[in-house]
Amino acid sequence: MATFKSYLPWTTTPLIVSAPMAAPPASAGPALATAVTEAGGLGLIGGRFSMEILRTQLEEANKSLKASTNPLIASSKLLPIGVGFLTFVLKLDDVLPLIAEFRPVVVWLFVAKDLDGYKEWADAIRDVSPESRIWVQTGGVAAALHIAKTARPDALCIQGADAGGHGFEKGAGIISLLPETVDAFQREGLSHIPLLASGGIMDGRGVAAALTLGASGVVMGTRFLGSKEIEIHPRYQAAVLEARDGGQVTARSHLFDELSGPNMWPEAYDGRSLAVQSYKDQRDGVHLEEIQRLHNDAVKGEDEGFATELKGRAAIWAGTGVGLVSKVEGAGDIVEHVRRETKEVVERTLKL
Repeated sequence: MATFKSYLPWTTTPLIVSAPMAAPPASAGPALATAVTEAGGLGLIGGRFSMEILRTQLEEANKSLKASTNPLIASSKLLPIGVGFLTFVLKLDDVLPLIAEFRPVVVWLFVAKDLDGYKEWADAIRDVSPESRIWVQTGGVAAALHIAKTARPDALCIQGADAGGHGFEKGAGIISLLPETVDAFQREGLSHIPLLASGGIMDGRGVAAALTLGASGVVMGTRFLGSKEIEIHPRYQAAVLEARDGGQVTARSHLFDELSGPNMWPEAYDGRSLAVQSYKDQRDGVHLEEIQRLHNDAVKGEDEGFATELKGRAAIWAGTGVGLVSKVEGAGDIVEHVRRETKEVVERTLKL
């Protein structure tokens, strides 16, 4: 945490980060990012394909944070939020001008075309905004080591298989993935790079467990699908709030990226969604072409293909922790509650 405090001085232990979700209609925009930062965490905006939309979002976040009552936020030389980029679908030359102009405190990179691609992006970002810190998300020990040695990130987010949205198809839960990564980094002399944990972390119990496993902070995505500030379709959010028994009502599959057409994601990645009707149809042997036809017809409606009771046809990205999201709360309240609960859990554990 001391390392993070050097460039995130407003944050409070334990560090809680909101994931840069960028899959409309469930996206982390400026309202969510600023609320998490204001609560003593680090909020991130999910960079979309349109740099014009992102520019508008960054302008909104900058205006809001300059008016913060927290002097450590209001006087920050860098924009005190992070911005996430899916590097395999974006052009570096389109992204760099925005980074140079707004200078976000953290630039989050995910899904390079190959592992060496992170170095190219990190070097270019450091050239245009030297004080911005580079965080990279990955889901395997070997990948984390390669990225650490080549791109020299300021932090790595180690994503477990319970996470919602996209990640390595071949993965492990954070309970084994994180300690193995910590040990590997120690052996390789890389323990100066902080590791953040993500995937199934929903409350203070999960945060306390992650810290015990070696994390320096946590990243939560699915939990913030139940926030007031998330940019989300109401049917999507209703399906999340309804879901229970997350390991049973979610599934990982390439299908979710094939619903509207050819899958553009690199082969190593799949995604976790609620097990919606499209997934059930595939499991029951319905041909992909028919699943796609039904999906593409459904998304034209007002509900955009989303529905409760797992009856929708569009993907509803969510992790196995979705069963722990039961109501809509302010993002700041979520951060503060999780932080308080973490401390209570740690104190109880120390008394054992």
